[in-house]
Amino acid sequence: MVKRRRPPYEGYWALPGGLVEYGETVEEAVVREVREETGLEVEIKGLVGVYSRPGRDPRGHVISIAFLAVEVGGELKGSGETEVGEFYAIPEELAFDHKEILRDGLEVARKLGIEVRATF
Repeated sequence: MVKRRRPPYEGYWALPGGLVEYGETVEEAVVREVREETGLEVEIKGLVGVYSRPGRDPRGHVISIAFLAVEVGGELKGSGETEVGEFYAIPEELAFDHKEILRDGLEVARKLGIEVRATF
C-alpha cells in the first residue's frame, strides 16, 4: 500500500494506481504504476473488479480496474508521490473506495488459493 502525498486524500493509505498511458494495456499500466510507486515488480494473477460509481473520486468520474497481483521482485521503496508500507492489518482509513476493493481482492485471492497475511 502507498500513503498519498497529494490531495485528494493526502496522508491516507491507498492502493497503487494511476492513468493508462497512450499505447499501453491496462495490465501494462498496473505493472508500471506498482513499480513506479512502490519499487516492486509484480505479476498479475486475476481481475478483482471494475469500480465506476460516480462520486468515488472527488476529482471527477474516475473508473478503476483493479487486479490481483503478487510480488515477484524489486525492493519496497516510495516515490515522489508516495510513501510505502507493509501491513498485516489493513488500516482503517483508506483513500477513495479502496477498502471495498481490498475486500474484493482478498476474496479473489482466497478463491485462487493465494495466501494472504493481511486482514481487516
